[in-house]
Amino acid sequence: MNYYAIIVAGGSGTRMGAAIPKQFLLLNNKPVLMHTLERFFNYNNHLKIILVLPDNQKDYWAKLCIDHSFLIPHKIVSGGNTRFESVKNGLQAITETTKAIVAVHDGVRPLVSHETLERCFVHATTFGNAIPFIPLNDSIRKVENGGSHHVNRNDYKAIQTPQVFDLEIIKTAYQQAFIDLFTDDASVVESKGLAINLVEGNIENIKITTPFDIIIAEALLNKA
Repeated sequence: MNYYAIIVAGGSGTRMGAAIPKQFLLLNNKPVLMHTLERFFNYNNHLKIILVLPDNQKDYWAKLCIDHSFLIPHKIVSGGNTRFESVKNGLQAITETTKAIVAVHDGVRPLVSHETLERCFVHATTFGNAIPFIPLNDSIRKVENGGSHHVNRNDYKAIQTPQVFDLEIIKTAYQQAFIDLFTDDASVVESKGLAINLVEGNIENIKITTPFDIIIAEALLNKA
């Protein structure tokens, strides 16, 4: 069986207040995106990595790879106008005709652990999909009708990536038209009537979107 990872990296530096997209910002002297690809390669160096990038970022990425002597094999695919379109483009680049497993991961989550990857791939291989989560520690309230009310945080989970699927299942799901309810890959697959399987993620697997996240990520890397 073959295994794939689609790394989606189409973000900007808007919330970072940065001049370059956040996936290219330096994290311990190396672009965030390189850390992310390394996590998958170090987990399984036979895993086939597909990097989805906007066309206007490809040349910059190529230069970064030269500057940092980055040699991890990966295939580059053009991104779309939305994350949904970008993932769909990544899936279309997989021409596999036999059973395969594919992970979809945010390019700005460079701290996914080996253990989380193992849980996701093993569980998806057995049950068709696996979605990592972490529990909510803060109290939460639901806002509606101009007010808010307390809800039990144990009934909710924070969802991470990689979200891992049987290739045929996710390819079929992505043949449907986009709707606003599709906030991640699990919601796309779930809309086809399939149950979603949750597995334990790792709390360090943060999504880098603000300058504060860079500080936290650097501290976690230096601690490892």
